[in-house]
Amino acid sequence: MNRRHAAPAALVLALAACGGGPDRDAEVAEVAERGAEVMPFELEATTHHFAALPAGLEQTVVVDDPGDTGQLALVRDHLRYEADRFAAGDFGDPAAIHGDHMPGLAALEAGYQAVDVAYAEVPDGARLTYLTDDPALVAALHDWGDAQVRDHGVHAEAGRPPG
Repeated sequence: MNRRHAAPAALVLALAACGGGPDRDAEVAEVAERGAEVMPFELEATTHHFAALPAGLEQTVVVDDPGDTGQLALVRDHLRYEADRFAAGDFGDPAAIHGDHMPGLAALEAGYQAVDVAYAEVPDGARLTYLTDDPALVAALHDWGDAQVRDHGVHAEAGRPPG
């Protein structure tokens, strides 16, 4: 699948139906459109989970249909790719999706060397774990995760995935 593709119309309509008023609906739809240009997997076939940890953040992306091996491979490839980029201080993809002024982003770009980023496969997807001893970076990670939950609308949840 091409890393750059347009958001399906059904996705935009589904996000617009998630509530929050016309301005909020438009913001969520815009994030979905930008996300489709960065993430190779389909948002409507996956769920992002962001769990705040005492020393950082856990980001897990799972396929909604465990039998969808194509989406599973795309999720794992993408998160593996992003782990390498984040560990090198490159947060360009989240900035492209959520904007350059995304909460926590500037602090993470400036302090990336103090954040350990680890990739792991989970049964239905993959997980990135971000850990640091720096309280300011822990707060930045929490803000960054909260922003992603808010911006991804119905395709993201706070907390760990069930199971």
